[in-house]
Parts: sequence; C-alpha cells; structure tokens
Amino acid sequence: MNKKIEEDVAIPSLLEIQDERKRIRRKAYFGQALRGTVSVLVVVAAVAVLIATLFLPILQISGDSMSPTLEHNEIVVLLKTKEFKRGDLIGFYYQGKILLKRVIALPDDEVAIDADGNVYVNGELLEEPYVTDKTLGDCDLEFPYKVPGTGYFVMGDRRSNSVDSRNSVVGAISRDDIIGKVVIRVWPFSRFGFIS
Repeated sequence: MNKKIEEDVAIPSLLEIQDERKRIRRKAYFGQALRGTVSVLVVVAAVAVLIATLFLPILQISGDSMSPTLEHNEIVVLLKTKEFKRGDLIGFYYQGKILLKRVIALPDDEVAIDADGNVYVNGELLEEPYVTDKTLGDCDLEFPYKVPGTGYFVMGDRRSNSVDSRNSVVGAISRDDIIGKVVIRVWPFSRFGFIS
C-alpha cells in the first residue's frame, strides 16, 4: 500500500513573482555597480601613484632652513623638470636625502656674498624679499665663486640655519641631482597655493 502524503504548497501570486524578480535584478545591479566603482577607484589610485612618481613627487618639509617660505611639516608638490631660473625652489638629492633650496645662480654665473649676507650675481645685488635674516652663514668658499657649467648655486631662505652651496661640502648642485621645482603647497590648507 502506497500512502500519498500531500503537502500544502502555497503557490505565489503573479505580483509576488514580479516583486521577487525585481529584488534579484536590483541585487545583481548593485553588485555590478559596486564592482565597477571599486575598479574605477583602483585605476584612479594607480594613475595617481604613477603621476606622483613620474611627474609630481610629493614631499613633506622637515626643518626650517626654508622658513618663512616653507615651514616644518608642510607638504609640497614638485614638478619634474630640468629647466630652472633664478629664484626657483628646487628639490635635489644630497647624501641620500632630498633637500629643498632656492636657486641663486645659474651655470657659469659668478656669485659673491659680502660680510652682511648681501648676495651679488654677476656683479649685481640680488633682490631677495623672501630672506628675513641675511648673513654670510656657514661659508668656506672664496668669492667671487664661478658656478660650474652644469651646476646651480642654491641657498636656503633662512640663511643662518641652512647648509647649502655656500659650503664646499655641498657646493654647486649638479643638474643630474635635481628632482624638480617646487610648485604648490598642499598642506596645511590654510597656506594652500602656488609657491614662487
């Protein structure tokens, strides 16, 4: 004898089936949108890292040799370039570190600094509104000093607290050691802007 067991199975209505299909479609759409958003964010992050590495290095200032132009813990962006003019702030490699200084003299220029810290380039007094404490500082060069044909004479804005081209240990900076020019300060936001 076979006994049939009958179960009560509720058959969903047409409206319930349509609602369930909509819910499944929304879930699939949300999954696709999430995967698409994550993919876009990964690509944007990769491109940002690539740009920062190849073209726009980002540095955090340590020390106060460039004060008041650049202060300790500020964050700046450099533009990788090999073209510089007098007055540009540049980043360069020195003994495994990156230093930031101001270009004072170009290749083949002649530099002289008097006892009061006044700087002369090719016989003309250099206008330096960015310097607050002129001093001869840590200097062991004989003046006039002729900048080598592939070098740049650089100095910090806070002359009393800057180790720079005035000392023969640093000397003129080779074009090959220069990373680029400081173009913009991004942190703190209160001082955000282009740097001249």
